[in-house]
Amino acid sequence: MKISILLPYKENFSPEYPGAVSIFINAVNKKSEYKDKITIYGSTNYKKKLSKNYINIPLSKKFLRSQSKDYVEKFIDLNKKKVTDVIEIHNRPNYIKYLLSLKTNLILYFHNDPATMEGSSKSKERVFLLDSCEKIIFNSEWSKKQFLKNLPLFYHKSKKLIVIHQSVNQSKINLRNKKKNIIFVGKLNSAKGFDIFSKAIIKILNNYPDWKAFIAGDEPREKITVKHKNLFNLGFQNHNKILDLFSKSSIAVACSRWQEPFGRTSLEASSRGCAVIISNRGGLPETITDGVILRKLNVETLYKSIKKLITNSKYLKELQKKSYKNFYLTDTFISNKIDNYRNEILGKKKVLNILDNKITKLKILHITNFNERHNGRLFYNTGKRINNGFIRLGHSVLEFSDRDIVSYYRSLNDIKGQKRLNSKLIEVISNYVPNLIVLGHADLIKTETLEYIKKNYPNIKICQWFLDRMDQKWSHNQKRFLDKINLMDTNFCTSDPKSIKINNKYNIQYLPNPVDESFEVLKNYENKFFNNDVFFAMSHGVHRGILKKGKFDEREVFINKLIKKTSNIRFDLYGMNNIQPIWADNYLLAISQSKIGLNLSQGKPSKYYSSDRLSQIIGNGLLLMIDEKTMMGNFFNKDEIIEYRNISDLSEKITKFSQDNKLRNKIAKKGREKYFKYFNSTIIAEFIINKTFGNNKKYFWENIV
Repeated sequence: MKISILLPYKENFSPEYPGAVSIFINAVNKKSEYKDKITIYGSTNYKKKLSKNYINIPLSKKFLRSQSKDYVEKFIDLNKKKVTDVIEIHNRPNYIKYLLSLKTNLILYFHNDPATMEGSSKSKERVFLLDSCEKIIFNSEWSKKQFLKNLPLFYHKSKKLIVIHQSVNQSKINLRNKKKNIIFVGKLNSAKGFDIFSKAIIKILNNYPDWKAFIAGDEPREKITVKHKNLFNLGFQNHNKILDLFSKSSIAVACSRWQEPFGRTSLEASSRGCAVIISNRGGLPETITDGVILRKLNVETLYKSIKKLITNSKYLKELQKKSYKNFYLTDTFISNKIDNYRNEILGKKKVLNILDNKITKLKILHITNFNERHNGRLFYNTGKRINNGFIRLGHSVLEFSDRDIVSYYRSLNDIKGQKRLNSKLIEVISNYVPNLIVLGHADLIKTETLEYIKKNYPNIKICQWFLDRMDQKWSHNQKRFLDKINLMDTNFCTSDPKSIKINNKYNIQYLPNPVDESFEVLKNYENKFFNNDVFFAMSHGVHRGILKKGKFDEREVFINKLIKKTSNIRFDLYGMNNIQPIWADNYLLAISQSKIGLNLSQGKPSKYYSSDRLSQIIGNGLLLMIDEKTMMGNFFNKDEIIEYRNISDLSEKITKFSQDNKLRNKIAKKGREKYFKYFNSTIIAEFIINKTFGNNKKYFWENIV
C-alpha cells in the first residue's frame, strides 16, 4: 500500500512552529506498520521538517488565484505520476471535489467542527462527502454528531464514519516529583477561556503564595493582560517543552468557552499525570479519563475547583494517579486504529465463519413487527431476539411482519390495510401450515381471523407475547393483551402476572427480557478506557424515532436532578434535553463508551417489569443500576447487579462504581454471565414452546415469580 497524506494549506510540518495536526500525524506515523509507505504533503516556509518522508509544495501568490486551489492542483499533479492506494486529507473537506479525479480511496479527517467548515457546513455537502470518501474520521464523538446533524438516519449507521481521537506518547512520570505549578497552554484568548483563567489564577496566587502559575501560548489578535510575581508567561513554546511542563506541573486547566472538537492540552496534561480541569464543551470530556469537569464555566467555579485541589492533597494525588494510570490514547493505540481501517481497505479484514444449523423440527409462524419499513433502525428488538432463539433451536420459522404489510397494502378501499393483512395471513397459513403461531403485539390481527384458523386448523397452537407494562395508567395496554386471550393456548408478558391482577383462569407466564448472543456482543467490563461513565437512553415513541414536540417524560426530571447531584460524572444521554434518541448500531456504539447503564422505565417502578433496555445494558457488560422496587434483586445477587433506593443512593453508587474499576468490572461480568446463562434468547424461545405445548420443564425464574 502507498499512502499520501495531504495536510491543510499553511499547516507547518516543522518542529519550529508545528500545528496540532502535524504533531498528531508525525507521532502516529512512526508507530504505523505502513510508515515506510507514507508520503506527507504540505506547504511551509520553515526549513526544518518533522520527518524525512515529507514533500513540500511551494506556492507563490498569484493575482485573482486561490492559493488553496493551487495547492491542491499541485498535489494532484504530483500524485498522477505514481500509484497511490489511499489519500488521507486532513481538515479540508472542500478539497475532496478536486481529488476525485485521482480515482483512489479518499479518507477525510475532521479536526474541527464539520458543521462550520467550508465544504461540509451544508447537509448536501456532507452527503456528498459520504458518497465520495471511503472513510471519514472524526477526532471525537462530538465532532461526529455535528457531522450527522440534520442528516437522514440512513447515514447515521454508515460504517464509513469512524472516531479516532488524537494521541500522545506517554512517558514515565514520577508523581512524587510534581511541583506546586498550575499550567495553562493554548491560545491566550477568550474563546479558550484565558480571560476566565487569568482572573481565577490571580485569586489563587494571592491566597496560596507557595503555588506558581505558568502560561504557554500567544495570541496576536487579542490582548488579555495578567501579571503576578508568581505567574510566568512563557510565550510560545515547542512541543517537547510543553510536555516537560506538564510532567512537572500538578494542575492543568483547559477551560474553553467554545465547543472545542477535541482539545490537545487536556490530552497531553492527562498523559503526564496532571490533575486536569476542563470545561464541558465539545469533545473536551473525551480527552480525559479522570478529571474535574466544569459544567458551569465562570471565574468562581474555576477558582473553587483549583482551590479544592490545592487544599485537599489526597484528592489532588488521587486524581493525578488516576489520570496517569488510566490514560490510553497513546500513539501506538491510535496508530493501530488507523492501520485497522487501512487493512480493511486492503481487504485484510477477517471474516467470521457462521455455522448454519439446518435441522427442522416445528414450523413456526411468527407474527410481529419486524420493522422492515424502518430500514434497520429497529432491527435490535425483542421480536428478533425471540426469532433468533427459535432458529437456533432448529425450527423452521416464517416471519410475518404485520405492521409492514399494513403499511404497504393501504388503499382507498382499505385505508388501514387491515383487511389485506388478515386475508394475507389466511393465505400464508394455507400454504405453510405451521405447528405454532406466535403473536407479538399483533393488534391488527382480528379475533375473527384467529377463530377461523382455530376452526379450520385445530392442531395449530397459538400463543402471544407482550412487552409493554400493564399496571395502573397503562390499562390500555392490558386491554390489548386481553383482546385475544381467550384464543391463546399460552400468554407471556414482561410484567409480574400477579401484580397486573388478571383473572387467573388464563395461562399467563412471566417472560424475562431475553439477551441474544448476536445482538449483545459487547463485554464492557473488559474495557479499560471509556469516554463516558453513565449511559441512559429513552424515546418518545419507538416508531416515531425522534423527539416529539411538547412531549414530557418524568424521567427527564429525575435524570437532570441526578446530574446536579453527581459532580464530575460523564453522562451520555439520549431522548431528552434536546438530544435525539439513538438506534441500531449507533446505540451499540454509544453504550460501548460507558461503564454504567441506568435502567429507568417510564412511570413508577413495577415488580419485575422493565423494557428491553435491561437486557441491552447487562447483556453488553455494563454495570446495571436499577431501582430496588422493581424487585429484580430477587433474580440476582448483590455482586451481579446494583440496586438503588432513591436518587441520593443512586448518585453515591454511580460515583463509587465509576471510580472502582476492579469491583465494577467484577459485578458487571457476573451479571452478564448469569443473564446469558438463564435469560438468553434460545432459552426464552424454548420456554415459549414448552409452555405452549404443555411441557412442564421448570425454568430458573419460575421458582421465584
